[in-house]
Amino acid sequence: MWKKASLKPQKSSGNTASSGDLINKILIENVGQIKEDLGDCSDLIVRMIKHKENPFAFAVIHIDGISNTPKIDEHVIEPILTNKFDPASRTIKDELQQVIAVTNIKEKNSFKDILSAIVSGGTVILIDGDTSALILDTKEIESRGIVEPTTQTVIRGPKDSFTENLRTNTSLVRSRIQSPNLRLDSMVIGDVTQTAVEIMYIKGIADEAIVKEVKNRLQKIKVDGILESAYIEGFIEDDPQSPFPTVQNTERPDAVVGNLLEGRVAIFMTGTPYVLIVPVTFTQLFQSPEDYYQNQYIGSVLRILRLGAFFLALYAPAVYVAMITHHQALVPTVLLVSIAAQREAIPFPAIVEAFIMEITFEVLREAGTRAVGSALSIVGALILGQAAVDAGFVSAAMVIIVSVTAIASFALPNYNLGIAARSLRFLLLIVASYAGLYGVLAASLIIGMHLCSIRSFGVPYLSPIAPFNLKEQKDVLFRFALPNLINRPTPANKKNKVRIGKRNEGE
Repeated sequence: MWKKASLKPQKSSGNTASSGDLINKILIENVGQIKEDLGDCSDLIVRMIKHKENPFAFAVIHIDGISNTPKIDEHVIEPILTNKFDPASRTIKDELQQVIAVTNIKEKNSFKDILSAIVSGGTVILIDGDTSALILDTKEIESRGIVEPTTQTVIRGPKDSFTENLRTNTSLVRSRIQSPNLRLDSMVIGDVTQTAVEIMYIKGIADEAIVKEVKNRLQKIKVDGILESAYIEGFIEDDPQSPFPTVQNTERPDAVVGNLLEGRVAIFMTGTPYVLIVPVTFTQLFQSPEDYYQNQYIGSVLRILRLGAFFLALYAPAVYVAMITHHQALVPTVLLVSIAAQREAIPFPAIVEAFIMEITFEVLREAGTRAVGSALSIVGALILGQAAVDAGFVSAAMVIIVSVTAIASFALPNYNLGIAARSLRFLLLIVASYAGLYGVLAASLIIGMHLCSIRSFGVPYLSPIAPFNLKEQKDVLFRFALPNLINRPTPANKKNKVRIGKRNEGE
């Protein structure tokens, strides 16, 4: 006969009626309660153990697929079967902990803790006649191995990237920062998914106020499920309506290490290979780990090239439409005659022509993401572009402008920043078609004021340009030699700014 509490109807919130009850001394009732609470699912493994030499009956419970079954068989069940327990010498739980070869063992007495441990991959040992259970850490979730980064590749530098396994990701960072000051705080987010989230920072380097703010924002997230780090990003960013990213994501362990050493905070989450970094500044989005693996002059040239690519991707179509529509006098005569000859047979105005090409390219980009290989993008870019020119839908000059804009957007190291440039490009196109370069200038001022108003966890988004900080200009537009990068940037703790030379206490 099962425990009466197990027959109560479940609450609408998804919690079982017995989730807050304590286990009792009757083993069969406890096992039945757990089976009912978990719906007696097919992957729930319950092993009842009782033999002649032992006066006790045990139940070993775990879920197949997310727990290490060979480990449970060898280090849990086999010791229970081969050892004789003497209750006269010590408590049975003490004897079990002596023979079970599992490092992390906890003792709990409520069904809520037991159910939480089982669904997260742990193993529970129930003992007949005892009102508490042993919870063993036997979690093992299949995940892919460590491979090269797929979205943030570099020519020179480490080739490893994060995976979907949380503990693998934190170990990749710990192997690089072997300091006792490295802190890792954990929490669970998601009422249904119960997703493990961990916050990593370096004590003494990270600003304690920023760390506290990160924890507060994460603890305020009340949602049923977290499936990817983007879910967290949407809840904690300062200005969700802004097209510019105020939270950085990366799949590179060396990028996380570099940001931790600069006083930032990393947010890890199980089930995703992307780690969030806060706070973030606008200039930081143009930096790549490879900048610090190359010569200072090469790193500076590459950084300037990325900044130029951003403005090219943002302004090239709008400036072209504005000049051939409202400011023909600014175009050299020979070039103007050539463009006029190309557009003579085009039935659409320049703004419509630009929108046709831009939307077509965005569709090709999205289709290329879903298609296998790059054949679709190449065919679409070459065949459709040439066919559109031959058919008289668009001019060759417009194809060149859109192509250059597309190539420039791929040069940006941060994908979210590229999306922001692509989104604002359409707005600037509309303004340019109606008000010319004056409208583009007015829109640029509005974008600039918006950037000045953004904060990322209290840090100005345009820092250290606005407000201007002369000491931090050595690693903004240009990258000075590493021995000259003495001070940490703005997010770092003010008491521990120096990172080269004499060390401060606690570092």
